[in-house]
Amino acid sequence: MISFLICACALILGYVIYGFIVERVFAPDPARPTPAVSQNDGVDFIPMPTWKVFFIQLLNIAGTGPIFGAIAGALFGPSAFVWIVLGSIFAGAVHDYLSGMLSVRGGGSGLPEIVGKYLGRTTSSIMLVFCVLLLLMVGAVFVYSPASILGTMTGGSDPRGATMIWVCIVIVYYLIATLVPIDKIIGKLYPLFAAALLFMAISLFVCLIVKWPAGIPEFWDGLGNRNPSSGALFPCLFVSIACGAISGFHATQSPLMARCIKNEKLGRPIFYGSMITEGLIALIWAAVASYYFYGGGISDFGAAAVNPATGKAFTDAPNIVSLVCKEWLGVAGSILALLGVVIAPITSGDTALRSARLIIADSFKLNQKPLLNRLYICVPLFVITAAILWYSIVDKDGFNVIWRYFGWSNQTLACFTLWALTVFLAKERKGCAYLMTLVPAIFMTAVCISYIATAKIGFNLPAASIPWVAAATVSVCVLWFALWFRTRVRGRR
Repeated sequence: MISFLICACALILGYVIYGFIVERVFAPDPARPTPAVSQNDGVDFIPMPTWKVFFIQLLNIAGTGPIFGAIAGALFGPSAFVWIVLGSIFAGAVHDYLSGMLSVRGGGSGLPEIVGKYLGRTTSSIMLVFCVLLLLMVGAVFVYSPASILGTMTGGSDPRGATMIWVCIVIVYYLIATLVPIDKIIGKLYPLFAAALLFMAISLFVCLIVKWPAGIPEFWDGLGNRNPSSGALFPCLFVSIACGAISGFHATQSPLMARCIKNEKLGRPIFYGSMITEGLIALIWAAVASYYFYGGGISDFGAAAVNPATGKAFTDAPNIVSLVCKEWLGVAGSILALLGVVIAPITSGDTALRSARLIIADSFKLNQKPLLNRLYICVPLFVITAAILWYSIVDKDGFNVIWRYFGWSNQTLACFTLWALTVFLAKERKGCAYLMTLVPAIFMTAVCISYIATAKIGFNLPAASIPWVAAATVSVCVLWFALWFRTRVRGRR
């Protein structure tokens, strides 16, 4: 618990101190009109109250990510606490703030445009395809997971049939939410859902303080891998905990709110602040899961914590969420757990598909004010999403395969974004400020290449090769950047 409290304080101080430094580097201009004001179209570019934009941004980037990811990461031990804190302050929040503010400065531009501006047209084209595929995978997995839970709850003797009905219902909702103006559904309902997500996290934080459960591993107990069956600590921990530390998916969502923000000075609380808030949520769930896994918490939850089919303790995130909320928070907790495992992924799925629509529209310069133009994009998007979804259902391991590719793709997207931000900071001649994105860019590149090189979904190299792959990746990245900086930046000064 001491390590947990130290980490919570560190996250708050990170927002106050490092967030201020990052903001000064970017230098927001409160007098500059934002896209919400200068390009107001009543559909995607709409000025909204700051509190509402913050809550929508938080829900867009969070969903169940900081819950499920933190629970999976807690299996590794207290090293998860360290990654959440360092990742949120020095990587994720910087990534979210700078990409969000570049979108604001670029007239609400999407991620492929931002990356293309600084890494070239070829990279922009790759990013366009990469982003859309990632967002379609998000839409597919976040249809199936809540529909499966609802199908089990309502299906009786035919849960599979009920699941398919819920899949259809969720897809119809996605289509409506993707097409209508952002202030009609997202602007009205999502702040309430985000408030519920925060309330659940705060309630669990209070429970942790009141109960002060013993046995949660501390830093001084060792930062080694406590569960090798989850994979090597490096790189698997840094892929397991994405939302809650750093996630490329966030950079696809920030342009949605970049088109609704009313003043550039609001970027720090909205973009940097929502990432730190997500980090706090992840930290709370990592502490709860650590108690559940290693602090004797399983026995406290009694027979409900044991899977009758296997005789072993539940380790899958949805069951842990439901169990902890029900036992610690009572009836209200059961409702919040349902909200967390059902509503939150749905809200992430529909904003993902909305982002895909906007990215394609920007690429083809297709005005999104006419409804027909929105349909031109949405129909093929939903056909492809349905195909991915069908594969995840009919193949017995389809969902898990798609989820693993999503996890790797998500962090790879963060790498592209961090490299683009590094080039931006270097070209803007802001001294050595580029180091604040260069270091995370090199680290995350090493994580992603090491993961895909040794994972079963990748090249399946032996785990013993991880240090060599990581070292080679770091060396190439440092050499490439040094040569680029010398010829493209220093040579022009």
